[in-house]
Amino acid sequence: MTPYNGGAMKRFLPLLLLAALPARADPFEHDCMIEARQAIEIRSPVEAVIEQVKVRRGDAVTRGQVLVELAAGPERAALNLAKSRAEASGEIKSAQARVDIAQKKADRALELFKQNFISANSRDEALAELQLATEELRRASENRQINELEAKRAGEVLAMRTIRSPLNGVVVEVLLKPGEFGAITFKDPIMRLAEIDPLHVEVVLPVSAYGRVKVKQRATVTPEAPVGGTYQTTVKVVDPVVDAASGTFGVRLELPNAKRLIPAGVRCKVRFQ
Repeated sequence: MTPYNGGAMKRFLPLLLLAALPARADPFEHDCMIEARQAIEIRSPVEAVIEQVKVRRGDAVTRGQVLVELAAGPERAALNLAKSRAEASGEIKSAQARVDIAQKKADRALELFKQNFISANSRDEALAELQLATEELRRASENRQINELEAKRAGEVLAMRTIRSPLNGVVVEVLLKPGEFGAITFKDPIMRLAEIDPLHVEVVLPVSAYGRVKVKQRATVTPEAPVGGTYQTTVKVVDPVVDAASGTFGVRLELPNAKRLIPAGVRCKVRFQ
């Protein structure tokens, strides 16, 4: 029989009690929420009837892609008319021809005046005719510039009838259909878009953690089931103001999502490194 060693038991008792205690939650792991980088509502910049909606719910869209075409018959006609005026060159060619003729007459008049073949009055008339022709050419050039500006303005007005995506993302919801009236003042937008690459991970931390989390710090995000997996992220924003009522502050991380495997709106856990 082994003799009882009371001293040894006293040394091992704290270790046994510690092993029997339940494991505490990781103090560096916190609840978080995965959100879209931005969600926007697409509205019409002008009051017009919707002619075509070129995307559907769930479609991926790229920046600059056409989403909606609005009725634009009068605007298209106005652009064609303005372009025709801007491209017309007959007035300038005619004015330039008159300047060329007047220049030759003035040169000849000056030469003849030096040789005393014509009077000063005839010379002055030739020079005045050149000045008048030059002024007409300048006026024709100004008119053409105005016509070009009118064509540009008409093009901008027509462009407002084509609504394009301001981001790379997905169509969350389409609310209006072709034939319905789209306007900026209406309660319902035409559609909603969300940018989901990259995603934002929002975390609310207790004030006791302030100073331990810094911008550019690495962290691991684990989305809840059934998404699952672990992803490396980077801290982008640490709120400089603490909410006094709750004693918390916010942190935002950026989560790449090029393959769009992670949906927005999923809860997660984050562990800062």
